[in-house]
Amino acid sequence: MEKFIKEFSDQVSSALAKVPSREVAKALKILHGVYERNGRVYVFGNGGSLALATHFVADLNKTVFSHNLDKHKRRFQAIRLPSTETEITAWANDVGYNMVFAGPLQNYLQEGDAVIAISSSGNSSNIIKAVELAKKNGVPVIGMSGFDGGKLNKLADSKVLVPTAKGDYEIVESVHAALLHMMVKYFKNAFDYMVETGRIA
Repeated sequence: MEKFIKEFSDQVSSALAKVPSREVAKALKILHGVYERNGRVYVFGNGGSLALATHFVADLNKTVFSHNLDKHKRRFQAIRLPSTETEITAWANDVGYNMVFAGPLQNYLQEGDAVIAISSSGNSSNIIKAVELAKKNGVPVIGMSGFDGGKLNKLADSKVLVPTAKGDYEIVESVHAALLHMMVKYFKNAFDYMVETGRIA
């Protein structure tokens, strides 16, 4: 049992170390740019990736500013797509599952926004359709993928790839969770510093 635990931990650590830091830095710059433009961040994924998207949206909207909620007039505006379970089933049943992200995204998307697409394979058709919509509208895409990155890694402006063997979902999702928490921590520290130095936006 302890051997299994160590092997899994080593796999996660190794995969995290292989993620290109320059691409994570690009993601942070994209998100900071959206904040400065007062735009919105749309986050989506299937299955476990949808859970990660939901968690990240809560952290980006609230946790980043948690120490000084009353001092930040402007905050991140992050939205998980679809925003309700009703929308998921309506789009899937009435139009098609490949439109559960692109459909709602088309309702909201504006210049100044950004998209975070989370997909271990990088090839889910519903993810790709939404990413293509964002690209068509000139909206930057942060693509968080695994395995070989698939189509998502090719389309994304920020290519946050967790390179693993095909099918290593547990490793990819564990690393994605760590990276999303790291992004939250980065902005939390940055905005805390803004309060300390009197440079609140």
